Amino acid sequence: MAKPVNLAVLLSGGGRTLENILDCIREKKLDARVVVVISSREDAYGLVRAKRAGIDAHCVPHKLYQGDDAGKFSEEINKILSLYPVDLIVMAGFMHLFKSGEKYKGKVMNIHPALIPSFCGKGYYGHHVHRAVLDYGVKISGCTVHFADNAYDRGPIILQAAVPVKDDDTPDTLAARVFAEEGKLYPRAIQLFAEGRLAIKGRKVYLKPEKAPGK
Repeated sequence: MAKPVNLAVLLSGGGRTLENILDCIREKKLDARVVVVISSREDAYGLVRAKRAGIDAHCVPHKLYQGDDAGKFSEEINKILSLYPVDLIVMAGFMHLFKSGEKYKGKVMNIHPALIPSFCGKGYYGHHVHRAVLDYGVKISGCTVHFADNAYDRGPIILQAAVPVKDDDTPDTLAARVFAEEGKLYPRAIQLFAEGRLAIKGRKVYLKPEKAPGK
């Protein structure tokens, strides 16, 4: 078993990804604990999920930092993070640019509901991604877990999973199929981080061999 990794979860909405992570922790599938949750919206249901689980929950309303280029907005989030023993920041449906600074370089993960570098970047989030996929007519979509840097969807890719795009798909049906894969892929990536098995070299993330028991 790996030493539990301390997670900070950033979210903007319902918190389904947070709930999935908590379920995996409860089921002993993930060596982690969530030490703090930060939302960019006061009405995000993810805050309710966090409080029900006994997790410290904070809000930094993004609406107060319009035109800020993520500077002061990120500063406020980093102030909160500095109060907790955070090993890894997990972006879970976080809809805004977050600049973590050098302290957390290589320690911020994001999951995107498409196969990066396709259908990603500013403005590509939630159902906007799935609508773009359907409008373009591609036959395969999926999800990507990557290390986040100070730009949208640009950091090194950790894991990807593909799903078929069906002729009768709607954004909702495609989103459901992609989210089912997200629910498996994200915890796996976090567990690999907890085990110290991810190595970043330039634009690539390499998977280190699993250690033999007792070593």
